[in-house]
Amino acid sequence: MRPLTPKTALLLASSALVAAAGSASAQDRADWPENFTVGTASQGGTYFVYGSGWANFIADELGLSGGGEVTGGPTQNLALVHSGDMAFGLTTMGPAADAVNGESPLAPGLQMDNVCALFPMYETPFSITALSSSGIESISDIPDGARIGFGPAASTSDTYFPAMLETLGVNFERRNGGWSDLGGQLQDGLLDVIAFAAGIPIPAVSQLEVQTDVNIISFTDEERATVLDNYPVAEYDIPASTYTTLEEDSPVVSMWNFAMAGCDLPEDFIYEVTKVTMENNDRMRSIHRSAETTVPENVVHNTVLPFHPGAARWFEENGYEIDDSLIK
Repeated sequence: MRPLTPKTALLLASSALVAAAGSASAQDRADWPENFTVGTASQGGTYFVYGSGWANFIADELGLSGGGEVTGGPTQNLALVHSGDMAFGLTTMGPAADAVNGESPLAPGLQMDNVCALFPMYETPFSITALSSSGIESISDIPDGARIGFGPAASTSDTYFPAMLETLGVNFERRNGGWSDLGGQLQDGLLDVIAFAAGIPIPAVSQLEVQTDVNIISFTDEERATVLDNYPVAEYDIPASTYTTLEEDSPVVSMWNFAMAGCDLPEDFIYEVTKVTMENNDRMRSIHRSAETTVPENVVHNTVLPFHPGAARWFEENGYEIDDSLIK
């Protein structure tokens, strides 16, 4: 046999290394899901835009098949992820606390312990919109018996906003539906008010602004203080730049949102999902403007859900400490 030339030997060695690397990569991904679904919320809301865009981004980056799916929002997403019907979901901290404590309205008494946090998304402001022609310019202007749309049944908005308004002395008829549908009903005079809880800018509100004149209603200092005393929310000011209707920042309240996953998903898979998301904020902001706060520094805003070990590993490797008690 003719001896190998140095060049041929080098080529063969390189090929062997590539083959070995490819084999190792396939081995590493052997337990990864072949496809995945992200639970979002109704069309016309920020969850649907953010969640569907994020799903497509992760699918492209990791070479998988994945997408977003319309759901009833955070409360249903928690149940779907816990049961394994969906790999990922988006949630706010209020419904998450209810779920882990066995107080979810969808499954009273069931402690949802197969739901793990991945990364911070953004704050969800609670804001109210009415047509300018209604004359409703403040919460105290909302008339008795007003028809108020609170979003999909069992959503964050539907879970907390009715109680908040009742605490503030508002009497109303409760209506549910997707945000786009409710926006159409408001414009057609079938609703008096929509009480939104969604990341900003809310697509349905932006669309209403283009089509008609609206009032985006703020909380007074006293109203906000009352709500802060009674509900798991924080102070928040909607920047005037969010909507063309606003001439100054609008004081409201908010809840933080986190992406979540089934705790039983492979650690290395979740590590890669977290890495891709946290290291590409420009791409995330191109999906939805609210993702400007989808940054590692905001990991501190989850004190409710345990973090998936794969997500926790990425944060800790990059200098963000997570208490051991908050890692599954």
